[in-house]
Amino acid sequence: MIQTPPNADPSARLDKWLWAVRLFKTRSLATDACRAGSVLIRDEPAKPARDVRPDEIVVVRQGLVTRTLRVVGVPRSRVGAKLVAGFCADLTPSSEWEKVKEQRVQQLLAREKGSGRPTKKDRRALDELFGG
Repeated sequence: MIQTPPNADPSARLDKWLWAVRLFKTRSLATDACRAGSVLIRDEPAKPARDVRPDEIVVVRQGLVTRTLRVVGVPRSRVGAKLVAGFCADLTPSSEWEKVKEQRVQQLLAREKGSGRPTKKDRRALDELFGG
């Protein structure tokens, strides 16, 4: 049995939990993500008012990354960044984080056609990226 952290409730609304563990900046953004179908529990879209309980797996699609989290506890209110690990376990595979790194490199290397030579600033950014 998993021991819930202090100051934890047995269950809470999904949108409130997503906001409390700092996945979304505001509760309304968490609610919008639920309504858009970006949040799944048991491979089904979850509504914002659905109760979330310890040991449930929550899958959240944020941009390019699909994060997989296991609910460890339910905080009473938003917790500090250092305390988040006490309320959720990140099960996101490393391949998801690689997508983000790859996208950043592609954005940096992409240049509009006809934009001319790279500026000094562009060249320095490329040198920093590739260790040149």
